Amino acid sequence: MALELAWYDWVGLLGTGTILLGFFLLQAGRLAGTGLVYQLLNLFGAAGILVSLMGKFNLSVFLLEAAWMAVSLYGIVRSIKAKRTQAR
Repeated sequence: MALELAWYDWVGLLGTGTILLGFFLLQAGRLAGTGLVYQLLNLFGAAGILVSLMGKFNLSVFLLEAAWMAVSLYGIVRSIKAKRTQAR
């Protein structure tokens, strides 16, 4: 029995991998939790998982990933503002 995945499943798997990579790099001390790269990994990862819901919608996953994206966007805005403040 072969596992057949649609394109949106692959996007979701890539999103999951992206979030896990960011978390691993954070735990390994390679990224800062407030850093732009970490926040972008979370943002794009959550977006990929949301795309995967095109195949089979799941409200719990949708709410989790939408919140994950919102928090990531908040962190990105905060990081950009902090850099602008430091530059002054």
